[in-house]
Amino acid sequence: MHEINCPHCKKAFKIDETGYADIVKQVRDSEFDQQLHERLELAEKEKQNAVELAENKVGLEMQAAAAAKDTEIQKLKARLDAGEIKQELAVTEALSALGKERDALTHALDMARQESQAASKLAETELNNKELENQQSKNSLEDKHKTQLKDRDDAIERLRDMKARLSTKMVGETLEQHCETEFNRIRATAFQRAYFEKDNDARSGSKGDYIFRDSDEADTEIVSIMFEMKNESDTTATKKKNEDFLKELDKDRIAKGCEYAVLVSLLEADSELYNTGIVDVQHRYPKMYVIRPQFFLPMITLLRNAAMKSLEYKTELKLMKEQNVDITSFESNLDKFKTAFGKNYDLASRKFQKAIDEIDKSIDHLQKTKDALLGTDRQLRLANDKAQDVTIKKLTRDNLTMAAKFKELEHQEPSDAD
Repeated sequence: MHEINCPHCKKAFKIDETGYADIVKQVRDSEFDQQLHERLELAEKEKQNAVELAENKVGLEMQAAAAAKDTEIQKLKARLDAGEIKQELAVTEALSALGKERDALTHALDMARQESQAASKLAETELNNKELENQQSKNSLEDKHKTQLKDRDDAIERLRDMKARLSTKMVGETLEQHCETEFNRIRATAFQRAYFEKDNDARSGSKGDYIFRDSDEADTEIVSIMFEMKNESDTTATKKKNEDFLKELDKDRIAKGCEYAVLVSLLEADSELYNTGIVDVQHRYPKMYVIRPQFFLPMITLLRNAAMKSLEYKTELKLMKEQNVDITSFESNLDKFKTAFGKNYDLASRKFQKAIDEIDKSIDHLQKTKDALLGTDRQLRLANDKAQDVTIKKLTRDNLTMAAKFKELEHQEPSDAD
C-alpha cells in the first residue's frame, strides 16, 4: 500500500499497488507526450529556419547579381555614347556576358533551391525518424509496462489461487519444488558444475532441506550454502517466527560443513523487515541470511560472486594443503619403510644369531664327538697293545689244565704233519 497526498486539499489517502501503477503510468505518459510535442515543435522550427536561411541566401545572391548587372549596363551605356562601333561591340559582349551571368545565376538559383529542398527533406526525414523512434519507444515502454503489470497480476492471481486451493502441506512442498525448479532452470547456463540436492543425511540428529555447492575446474570449492524452506505449515505451538528456526539451521550448517546458511521463508508475511529483501542476521549467527522465495536465485548469485574474489586464496590454500599432504604422505611412507625395514632387520638379526648359536652348538657337539672318538682310539690302541702282548705262556701261566692241553697240541702237531 502507498500513501499519497492530494496536491489541492492536502488530504492523504492510501492506494494499492495496481492503482499506484496506473497513476504512475498516467504521469509518465503525460510527461512523455509533452516532451514529444516539444521536440516536434523544435524540429518544425529548425526546419523553417533552414528554409528561410536558404531563401535569404538565394535572395542576397540574386540582389548582388542584379547590382553587378546594373553596373555593367551603366558601363555599356557610357561606351555606347563614345561610338556606334564600340557600342555594338560592347552590347554584343555585354549580352554575351549577361547571358553567361544569367545562366550562372539561374544555375546557382536552381542549386540553392535544390539545397533548400534537400535540407527540407532531410529535416522532414529526421523529424519523421524522431517521431517514429519516439513512437516506437513509447510503444515499447507501454508494451513492457503492460507485460510487467500482466505478469505481476498473473503471479498474484496464481498465488491467490494456489493458496486457496492447496492444503498447508502442499504449500510447503510447492515452496521446495519452486526453488528446485528455479535452480534447475538456470543450472545449465550459470551453474554447470554446481551441486544442489536435498539433504538426506540425518545422522547428526537433524538435517536441512537443500545443500548447494559450487566448485571450479580444479574441483576447488567456491561456495557452499545450507538452505532451509519454511512456510505456514511449518509453524508449531513454540515455533511461529523466522528466528525460531535460526539456531537449528546454524547447527545443520556446521554439521554439513557449509559456509553459508539461508532461510527461505514465507513466515511473518506482514513483516516489513522480511518483505524489504535480503535480511542479514549475522549478528545472531555467522554467515546467515533470511530471504523471501523471489530472492532465492539472486542470493545464490550474490554469494557465489562474492566468493569468486577469494577463490584465488582458496586455490593457494588447497595447493598448500596438497603439498603438506604430499610431505606428510612422504614422511609417513618413509616411517613405514623404516619401521618395516627395522622389523625385517630385527627378524633377520634374530635368525642370524639363532643360526650362529646353532653353529656353536653344533661345533660344541662335534668337539664332544671328536673327544669321544679320540678317547675311543686311545682305548683301542691300549686294547691292541694288550692283545699284542697276549701269549700262550701268559694265558696258561696259572691254568694247569690249559697248559696241559697246549702241550698235547704241541706234541700232536708233528705227527699230523707227517
